[in-house]
Amino acid sequence: MPATSYPVSRHELRLAGLCYLAIIALGLSSEVFLRGALVVAGDASATAHNIAAQPQLWRLGLAADLLMQVLDLPVIVVLWRLLRPVNETWALTATGLNLVQTAVLVANRVQLLTALEFATAPGLAAAFLPGQRDALAMLAVQLHGQGFGIGLVFFGFACVIRGALVAASGVAPRVLGWLLIAAGLAYLLNSFALLLAPTLAQWLFPAVMLPVLVGELAFALWLTAGKHPLAAPAAGPTSAPPPSGPTR
Repeated sequence: MPATSYPVSRHELRLAGLCYLAIIALGLSSEVFLRGALVVAGDASATAHNIAAQPQLWRLGLAADLLMQVLDLPVIVVLWRLLRPVNETWALTATGLNLVQTAVLVANRVQLLTALEFATAPGLAAAFLPGQRDALAMLAVQLHGQGFGIGLVFFGFACVIRGALVAASGVAPRVLGWLLIAAGLAYLLNSFALLLAPTLAQWLFPAVMLPVLVGELAFALWLTAGKHPLAAPAAGPTSAPPPSGPTR
């Protein structure tokens, strides 16, 4: 990449970093403290009971998920602008993959509302026996997990591509590129294990999430508070089109 300036400003990079950190915080909060606190693995009755007892906590987790997807958009745009001069085709490919992931995850949140309805809607009491309602609520929760894994297939490939662009170009510290590649490969391993070998995925999950957390957190922190010596103090229009191929 030419040693003139990034096509984005320091302010934009830091704003994207703050959004990225918020995404990480919201995702962890939803999975661990909100929705995750109500789901009991392998126990449909306990899960449905917990959802029915604390529906607002379930809804709060859903709201956190949706806010996370909204915050995806400025991050996607800034990363597109940052990596476009390195290789426009691959930067656009990563952007498209990330947008597909966001759309899949947004649509997938309907499963959470379905679980809530089965657990709490009075009108369903006459149509299903309690055990049936609990099983259907748990099925919706499990389908949400599968949909989440499908969405992360697209994000995994996006991370690998972005990491390769960073590692090859030096628009950011090259080690961050390798960490993003590792995070993307971990996402892909987890998602394909979830879809093809669910039992194996349960064992893999804690291990594969470590490179995900390290890679994404490190990149988000660099965006937020790292040194951006090539970044302009304020965003401005690009006077010339970016090169179509990678430069060093």
